[in-house]
Amino acid sequence: MINDYLEIRNAEGMPKLVDANMSLGFLLNAKSGVRNCAIALTEATTPEVRTVLKNQLNDAILMHEEISNLMVEKGWFHPTNLEKQFQMDIESSTTISQIASLDLFPGDTSRSGMFATLEK
Repeated sequence: MINDYLEIRNAEGMPKLVDANMSLGFLLNAKSGVRNCAIALTEATTPEVRTVLKNQLNDAILMHEEISNLMVEKGWFHPTNLEKQFQMDIESSTTISQIASLDLFPGDTSRSGMFATLEK
């Protein structure tokens, strides 16, 4: 990984990584939505509430399916090829570790002399 991360040319591949990670977060949230709707459905006591929750559960399941299909289509998720998914996860964790080790906040943060100021 190139340490000169401030140069835009060194951000090659970042949009794809960001898209893949954002979609994974979206997929996990959709999965939580399915789980939460199912739990709420088991605790509902009136037929009207149960009907609403069933509809929400079905919508949540469809959303999860659409997101996972998009991820498979884009090559960001391989639920049926565990070896390939494992390799992607290893590469992702390596990249995340490299990004985490970047010195994003250098010790000298003084901005003295960089801005036009009125002298007293």
